[in-house]
Amino acid sequence: MNRPTRLVTAALTVSAALLLTACGSGGGDGGASDKIEGADGGRQPKASPSARPDGAGRPEVKLPGSFKADFVGWHNSDPKKQAILDDGRERLKAEYAAVIDADPQAGAVSFYTSQQALKSSRTYIKGYVDNNHTLVGAARVFNPQVSLSDAGGVLFYCVDESKGYTEDRKTKKRTGTPDDVNPVLQYRTTLKKTPEGVWSTVSLETERGGCDK
Repeated sequence: MNRPTRLVTAALTVSAALLLTACGSGGGDGGASDKIEGADGGRQPKASPSARPDGAGRPEVKLPGSFKADFVGWHNSDPKKQAILDDGRERLKAEYAAVIDADPQAGAVSFYTSQQALKSSRTYIKGYVDNNHTLVGAARVFNPQVSLSDAGGVLFYCVDESKGYTEDRKTKKRTGTPDDVNPVLQYRTTLKKTPEGVWSTVSLETERGGCDK
C-alpha cells in the first residue's frame, strides 16, 4: 500500500520502561498464529452489533475476501491486556473496512476510536475516498506489545504492507509500496477505557521502518 505516514502525538505519552525496543522483543503470549482474521468471503461492512461479556455491544467488523488482515501473535495471558489487544485489533480492522466501504464516518471506526485519533483516522480514510481508491491484498499485523497504567493503555504493533495494494476503483490499477520504501510500519497507540468497557484508541502515530519484518 502506498500511504503517507501519520503522526498524532497529542496524548501519546509512553511511560518509562514501557514495552519496547521498537518491536524487537516478542509481543503477546502464545506465539505466532497463521489464522487469517477477517478472511470471510463477501462484503459485509455494516455488520450488526455483537454483545460481549461486558455488554458494550461491540460492532462485528468483517473484511471482504479481497483484503485480509493477518493478526499474528495477538494473545496475552493477562485478561486486561488481552482486552486492549482485542479492541485495538478491531479498531484497525474497522479502519480498513471503512476505506474499502468508502465511508469516513463509519460507525465502527468511531466506536473504537476517539479524540485526536478519530480525527486522524477519518482524514486517512477520506484520502482514499477522495482519490477513488480502495485496499486489496493483505496486511500482516504482528508483534503487539501492550502496557497498562493508571492513565490507560499503550499498544504498539507492526504492520507489514508488502502484500497490500491501493487499487483505483475505476481503472483497477494497483499501486504497492515503492521498492525504495520500507513496507513495514510501527503503530504506536494510547487507549482509554470508556464507561461501557471499550478500550478506545485516543491517539496514534505511525513510523515507517520502525519495525523489523
